[in-house]
Amino acid sequence: MAKPTASFTCTSCGAVHKKWAGRCDACGAWNTIVEEAPLSAGPAAKSLGAERGRRIELTTLATEETPPPRTGSGMAELDRVLGGGLVPASAILVGGDPGIGKSTLLLQATASFARKGLSCIYISGEEASAQVRMRAARLGLSDAPVQLASETNLRDIVTTLDTLRPDLAIIDSIQTMWADNVESAPGSVAQVRAGAHELVSFAKRRGTSVILVGHVTKEGQIAGPRVVEHMVDTVLYFEGERGHQFRILRAVKNRFGPADEIGVFEMTGAGLSEVANPSALFLSERGTSAPGSAVFAGIEGTRPVLTEIQALVAPSTLGTPRRTVVGLDSNRLSTILAVLEARCGIPFAGLDVFLNVAGGLRVSEPAADLAVAAALLSAREDVALPPDMVVFGEISLSGALRPVGQTENRLKEARKLGFSQAIAPEHSKFVGGEDMRVKKMPDLVTMVGEIFGAG
Repeated sequence: MAKPTASFTCTSCGAVHKKWAGRCDACGAWNTIVEEAPLSAGPAAKSLGAERGRRIELTTLATEETPPPRTGSGMAELDRVLGGGLVPASAILVGGDPGIGKSTLLLQATASFARKGLSCIYISGEEASAQVRMRAARLGLSDAPVQLASETNLRDIVTTLDTLRPDLAIIDSIQTMWADNVESAPGSVAQVRAGAHELVSFAKRRGTSVILVGHVTKEGQIAGPRVVEHMVDTVLYFEGERGHQFRILRAVKNRFGPADEIGVFEMTGAGLSEVANPSALFLSERGTSAPGSAVFAGIEGTRPVLTEIQALVAPSTLGTPRRTVVGLDSNRLSTILAVLEARCGIPFAGLDVFLNVAGGLRVSEPAADLAVAAALLSAREDVALPPDMVVFGEISLSGALRPVGQTENRLKEARKLGFSQAIAPEHSKFVGGEDMRVKKMPDLVTMVGEIFGAG
């Protein structure tokens, strides 16, 4: 039998090396490479005198299992994002920018679950217990039966959780946890990976639901190795602009419900309040129709959401005109500007372009292309769109308009808020009505000619 060979892994970046070296070739860090023994060389294998494990039990795809039980928090927006409530033994990772309200959201959620009868423990590695109690008093949660601790030692935390066996444990945050068996600083790749592995394993072994708070990098991704996102069952991002009071809780991964579902909250002096009708909220400050404004009927998860897309086009005094985008992908804006110039003959050279999604919502679906183009043309031509019109559709590089999904749900939400006109791609599938006049456009040139009288 061949002798098992050990591998050497960098505790900073996770790169695997064939032999030990003082410096990692992948990340350049010094003295971060440690030896990792293979599974066949573990203590269990040595004690048994063999490398064979036990045979696992297999099932078929037709095997029926009862769906997991869920516990609602009483916060409808949070339950929506979780897929209907909290699942026992689930591991959830929540990320977001500093100061966006992650701790506030989780403290309110923990208090709601505790009032529902779950035993809850909130462990903070960033704040003292007195600071958490001050926040709870400000939010009116002091009477909630939540057990509180301030600790960063992972071994002590797991021992405490294993002794008390709570229904829910909040770890704020995973980057502050420190495992004494890993030779690296807290917050490093090795520490985050080891801490997440221990806590997720504990959740599956003891049936405790664990919610981990994760810091994000300047690119907006959760800091640490991506393997942490693979370990957990659900990954949530708490988004929002500092200048807006609206916050979006978005599910990007969910093993127990739909992904890309969103919950909308409003930041107030008394904490986060739920927003039952986000479309009405995002359009509440929209006044009379003005050039550069277009209402987009979008879909976020399973929920239709109407938002206002604002554009401003002005002569540039710079050699390279500015392209400023908030709430949309800047590369998508560049593509739409190129299609307008190449297919419709409408140049934007020498013009500064500013684009914004009102309310702080971030739009990522391609169905917003047509609304962006309409807002840009409206601003450039100084012609306002009808105030009762919504726009949606994907623009191809040839200038053709491609249909998008859930057209009927988009129009139904628009009808509910008083809109009576819509611009949609020609081959969209929906059932029309007298209260909603839909103009079907085959391509961008047709839309420009009919709405703006150019092309």
